Amino acid sequence: MRAILNRWEPFRGAATLEGQVHRIIGNVLERSAEESNLTSWAPAVDIFETEHELVVKADLPEVAPEDLDIRVENNILTIRGERKFEKKVNEENYLRVERAYGSFSRSFSLANTVNSEAIKADYQNGVLTLTVPKREEAKPKQIKVNVGVSAGTPVVAAAAAGAK
Repeated sequence: MRAILNRWEPFRGAATLEGQVHRIIGNVLERSAEESNLTSWAPAVDIFETEHELVVKADLPEVAPEDLDIRVENNILTIRGERKFEKKVNEENYLRVERAYGSFSRSFSLANTVNSEAIKADYQNGVLTLTVPKREEAKPKQIKVNVGVSAGTPVVAAAAAGAK
């Protein structure tokens, strides 16, 4: 009777097991990334302030104006909308889809210094521009400073008097 010995190699299957785990996780992550492209996105926004207003610019290419909802509630400015996926081309014909589609919502806190009742919205070339005017009391006021030795006495007259 002849005995057959098998050499025990505890890590022999580890490389293939590791490869299988990476493949499975990679497929799941790749699929969820593709799905997230079609389900959620947030448009890029620039916000800047001038002396008289706050300006919000949002990139919303291929979003129809009727698909936009802009509101101010409790000093929170919210821009909601949806960019719809074109059905003109059969989905199987796409080789790559990188642009995001679906509903979006962006919210921003507004300072008490703005007049949220007078917001103006303009939409051109895929860019939404919201102009939020500041309240009159919030606008900077320049105060002229009179320079003098005493109230009503100009500096020039005081210097001339000291030279005598």
